[in-house]
Amino acid sequence: MRVNETNKLDDNIELCEGHHIHPHISPDEIPGDEILYSLADLYKVFGDPTRIRILYALSTQEMCVCDIADLLGMTQSAISHQLRVLKQSHLVKFRREGKTVFYSLADAHVYTILAQGLEHVKE
Repeated sequence: MRVNETNKLDDNIELCEGHHIHPHISPDEIPGDEILYSLADLYKVFGDPTRIRILYALSTQEMCVCDIADLLGMTQSAISHQLRVLKQSHLVKFRREGKTVFYSLADAHVYTILAQGLEHVKE
């Protein structure tokens, strides 16, 4: 981005007129790099519309792979692949009942992230 004549970035972001520091928080209050990278990875998982659709489906009730595939009009293989990513990120959990495996959201945090994200984009 370049600064234009009116001291604004080309995309209309205002800049300070001079260099002065306004103390707000200590750099120690910002989480460390390892935590921030983990958070960024979590948001990458939410960056896929298919995974979001699966999470929304699971926010209503637990479901097996064949039910999710039928609901979303996808193959069971494609759903299984996405569920593997969601499990690795600790966003879904599963339980076995005989030969059937049922998936659900891992905890209330996942539902909250979905609900708040939807609320934000609808504003």
